[in-house]
Amino acid sequence: MGISSGSALKFRAMPPVFRFAPSPNGYLHLGHGLSAVLNVRAARDSGGIVLLRIEDIDSTRCRPEFEAAIFEDLAWLGITWPEPVRRQSDHLDSYRDAIVRLQAAGLVYPAFESRSELARRVAERDRLAPWPRDPDGAPLYAGDGKALSPTEREARMASGAPYAWRLDMQAALARLNSSPLTWREEGEGPEGETGTILARPQAWGDVVLARKEMPTSYHLSVVLDDALQGISHVVRGQDLFWSTSLHRLLQELLDLPAPVYRHHRLIRDGDGRKLAKSTGSTGLRELREAGVTPVQVLAMLGLG
Repeated sequence: MGISSGSALKFRAMPPVFRFAPSPNGYLHLGHGLSAVLNVRAARDSGGIVLLRIEDIDSTRCRPEFEAAIFEDLAWLGITWPEPVRRQSDHLDSYRDAIVRLQAAGLVYPAFESRSELARRVAERDRLAPWPRDPDGAPLYAGDGKALSPTEREARMASGAPYAWRLDMQAALARLNSSPLTWREEGEGPEGETGTILARPQAWGDVVLARKEMPTSYHLSVVLDDALQGISHVVRGQDLFWSTSLHRLLQELLDLPAPVYRHHRLIRDGDGRKLAKSTGSTGLRELREAGVTPVQVLAMLGLG
């Protein structure tokens, strides 16, 4: 059962609407190229369109030159998109409103531990027994924010202490009706999962949905953006397959429509690791500057 804000967001995509949503925190690499091209081909085959969205809520890492490079690299691959382009940084009020709704429903709480303090707690507990991890391998929340009284929470917030708004997973799951939470998968997960997938949001624990200095997180903003832009089909890498469990929960809580999902294979380096900006994977602009053509890039992606 969702949290009503008057009328639920509803959209019937005619034609289908896809999106490619990179973050301007580095240069696009071959993995991004694969995702962009697969979105374009899926839209072409279904008579749909692809929107470009810039996911730039991380103000410490996102830079204008990386955004400009995204446009250049996509244009070089022959990809076009409708204007205007949605930038998350222009829509912080929408995310803030969603957090307020979750607060009013008692589904989030402020937690005041720093990242280093949480890491220390996890290390201490790991000595006794392995502390549970989420599907990405990060430790589940090990703090005691949920145990604080309303008075103590208000006092700490009033003092200016930093905090994160965490989803109360137990309370959120209790809001669901008796029917199972699922999504429609037209691609496949890391173990070949496809078809109707049973969501397991509890595997993520009490995740961060916003912080004092930023009224959203990736998980919250992506489901709101997809709904507000009328995205009917989400085509993205398998590394986000189990994030869909959490996204489906947020969609239910906020009365948002659920797109069809299609997760695709990842491009990996010689050591078997998925390509990433943080590890310095070869960028599309480097390939272009080295004289590689778009046709050759498609062949490298197995899309000749």
